[in-house]
Amino acid sequence: MEHNSTFPIKQSELDMLRDEATSYLKSIQWQQGARAKNRDKDAKDDSILLYLSRANNGSSTSEITSVSKTILALKKRLLPDSVAIPIYLNQTLYAVQEGITMGIWVKDSYYDASGLTSLNENKSALDASGKREFESKMHTATAFMLFSMAYKILHDLKTHASDDLSVMKQKFVGIPEMSLLSPIKGISCALFYYDKYLGHPEIVKSDKDVIDFTVVYFEALIDEIQLRKSSLEYTETIEDRTYKLESSEFAISGWNNVFAGTAKSVAFNKIKFEQIVGNRDAKHFARRLTERLLSYDFIAKKNPFQELGGFMPVFMGYGIPGTGKSMLIAAIATKLKEHCDTLDIPFLFHPMPDTLISTFQGGSAEKMVEWMKPLQDPSKLIFAPIDDAENNLQERTAQGVSAGVKEVIGVFLRYTEGAYAVNYGNSSIGLFTNLPEMLDKAVISRVQGRFKIDGARTEHDFLDQDFLWWHKLDDTLPDFVNMQEPSNYKYLQNQGLAKNMGEILSAIEKPSEQRVHEIYEDVEKKFKTNEHLFYANLYKEMQKEFPFFSSRDVRNIQSAVSLRLTDFDLEDDWFDNPEVYFKQDYETKFNMLQELMRANMKGLDFSEIRRQEVVRYLDNVATIADTDFKRKVDARVNQLNIEMEARKTFEDD
Repeated sequence: MEHNSTFPIKQSELDMLRDEATSYLKSIQWQQGARAKNRDKDAKDDSILLYLSRANNGSSTSEITSVSKTILALKKRLLPDSVAIPIYLNQTLYAVQEGITMGIWVKDSYYDASGLTSLNENKSALDASGKREFESKMHTATAFMLFSMAYKILHDLKTHASDDLSVMKQKFVGIPEMSLLSPIKGISCALFYYDKYLGHPEIVKSDKDVIDFTVVYFEALIDEIQLRKSSLEYTETIEDRTYKLESSEFAISGWNNVFAGTAKSVAFNKIKFEQIVGNRDAKHFARRLTERLLSYDFIAKKNPFQELGGFMPVFMGYGIPGTGKSMLIAAIATKLKEHCDTLDIPFLFHPMPDTLISTFQGGSAEKMVEWMKPLQDPSKLIFAPIDDAENNLQERTAQGVSAGVKEVIGVFLRYTEGAYAVNYGNSSIGLFTNLPEMLDKAVISRVQGRFKIDGARTEHDFLDQDFLWWHKLDDTLPDFVNMQEPSNYKYLQNQGLAKNMGEILSAIEKPSEQRVHEIYEDVEKKFKTNEHLFYANLYKEMQKEFPFFSSRDVRNIQSAVSLRLTDFDLEDDWFDNPEVYFKQDYETKFNMLQELMRANMKGLDFSEIRRQEVVRYLDNVATIADTDFKRKVDARVNQLNIEMEARKTFEDD
């Protein structure tokens, strides 16, 4: 559903609610439910869960707790000599207070918009269905209040938390219970367990832990609410609007959570391109991708390479298993991160999570939207790889494909082209797969750049692959590797980057796929390859042979040719002195690139580049179509061979 209206949240209105928020921090009352008390039976961490379940000392009365007192106690424990409250503790307390204030404001707004205010005023006169509506709206109001509170806390603290929260998440054993009965009960319950965790000596060992834990706790609270969201009613007045906080970036847009595991880059192993053996095409493509992303202009919110036709919002790397796909993903991320750190640009490494496909109907689509949404954030450079893409983007018509996969593909297509697709030129999605023939045809047609990840190919590649292994032994124990060196090759000298695609493709003469080769030869008898009619007829014949070949494929070929025209290196000097290019305004960057492009095009032959790219693309289309067929044939042949061998053995006996 599209959000159709934006409502301002005024600071002056929040100021009036702050005292109420502070009173919750000073003291709340909560009586634990029976289930929460008995949760220690199958706990993953007995000590903490047992501690939480005994939080009321086993008594059935409610207990009063105070978050602000707990924070003061932490200050005494962590920094006994300090007079002021340490910065992280202060920041956390303030963020939680602001979060509660925001939650109260949003709850009041929902009360008015949904008609809950008038139901509340006439509570005593309600009939059975009125009572039911009242209770139902109370649940929704409470859930939306807790969601908004947690969301604001994450917005304020997420950037100050540690990059890696995995240790804290290990300690955290979940929220034992959540109440949606009324706003007061909801907030009391949420703060009660937050407070109990903070008071546990294992959770907070340093003042930084307070921020880290707060982020982990309120992320978990949002997850709990997302799980219950489908059972809430009367949510129209939540989903049809966006609330925007004045003079701030903060906005609440329905239940959308842009922090769902994305506001922080995922950690990755640092790898240099030189450590990847072979894969010249892939390494070249990856370098071009990083240079192009880095040219994005944060003020104009566009990328000059988009105008020049050299940008790829979606690309694909494919090859047999074990040729270095994961290493390549890490190398692209490493290169981007290095440059972004130097240029002081925010970078988001945003791989698709493995757990995307949900067994709930609609659950996969929702998770996919949450994954795709951050790609529309114009304030950072984003690299979003999908490793083993055939798992989540598998051909929809194949037998046994789950509903979840179909949902994920639907969202992918909508966000990469169509009404929802926004591309500023700051994000790129990379599909990496061993089985491109298993990918959905519509997904493949979105791919604007493609390259083979084929691993080691030459004698030197294999020499280097071995060298990367044994030279570690050599470092530990010199002279242990007592073998003859090659006389005229310096290790890794061939693993550098190519100057341009021409170097890699110069050997391409004719298509290597047999069916394409035959079509190509037939058309070549009637037209020369430097005639426009050659391509028109080639495409027409391709379509006869491969019915799914369409005008979108032709557009993809055109963008591949445009990529070649922008296939030039950015000057080394630009990286050493960012103000020369990277820090310039959009127009200047665009003009500088046009100059480079003109200089580059002087050495190129358009009809030859076009021919190379067409051959490369058509080969690719045919390989994908044929591999599927070949795989089925091979499996059948293999089966027959086994049966023949078995029969022979049987007869010999």
